[in-house]
Amino acid sequence: MKTFDYQRASSTQEAAAVAADAATKFIAGGTNLLDLMKLQVETPSRLVDITRLPLKSIEADGEGVRIGALVSNSELAADERIRRDYEVLSRSLLSGASGQLRNKATTGGNLLQRTRCGYFYETSARCNKREPGSGCDGRDGFNRILAILGTSDHCIATHPSDMAVAMRLLDAEVLTIKSNGSERTIPIAELHRMPGKTPEIETSLEPGELITGIRLPKPLAGRHLYRKVRDRASYAFALFSVAAVVRMEAGRMADVRLAFGGIGTVPWRSKGVEEVLIGEAPGEVVFARAADLLLKDAKGYGDNDFKIDLVRRTLPAVLADATRGDA
Repeated sequence: MKTFDYQRASSTQEAAAVAADAATKFIAGGTNLLDLMKLQVETPSRLVDITRLPLKSIEADGEGVRIGALVSNSELAADERIRRDYEVLSRSLLSGASGQLRNKATTGGNLLQRTRCGYFYETSARCNKREPGSGCDGRDGFNRILAILGTSDHCIATHPSDMAVAMRLLDAEVLTIKSNGSERTIPIAELHRMPGKTPEIETSLEPGELITGIRLPKPLAGRHLYRKVRDRASYAFALFSVAAVVRMEAGRMADVRLAFGGIGTVPWRSKGVEEVLIGEAPGEVVFARAADLLLKDAKGYGDNDFKIDLVRRTLPAVLADATRGDA
């Protein structure tokens, strides 16, 4: 790990102003950043500690909920309101990492965790996300865990967060403060960027912009599910995950919300897939149609070709569970 300066922020305004320098990073739980610093994938010249800022509450916000950026994943998953009204979010959080990591990881940090692509972590490999213009060894290398949707010639790295998938389904809003002191609200759909020609630019955040919280809209009625397919039962990233909220009326799917992890370069959602299902009676044919539409632009790169078949099997199974009886 390279040497760095350390500063503890006393306010959100101070933290954002200090971090306007691109070589400065915020640190809270540090569950991803510290690993990257040990490998010298991240080499910040200064860390700004935000752990003492007043961003640790979960509060009612109109018909929804506001979650402070420093609320731990464990606290958020266990909160009574989240478990009752946003069960899909609680389930996604409990599917991620380990108990020890969830105790340290923060809500804001979880949204910003970086890919687990092995070529990103291996500094001797070519990786456009780590070193722009160097190439992408993942495309022709061992790419079993990598993305089949939203990829480009420059990057096929998968976004790793379980929580962000549920947040995408819920249409969460990300609350921030910029280095100049102004505040803004970013729809979760606009936070993460697909790689295109600039995979090193992963979010729409500006230098020094600090996430202060996440706002959830009013709860969604229906059955909440989070299904995660992975190589082992815990402490493993998704090969494919499905966040689902389905509301049934008179034997038909009156409302359907779906988001996906493990297959996209960003937390993935397709309104078209939802629209195919809304108003239909549950059944193998309509479920298969939804899976085919989700995979319309999917592309495998060899080792990860199996994900296409995995989606075709898993999505119908999740939808069958979500529509079994009235939710």
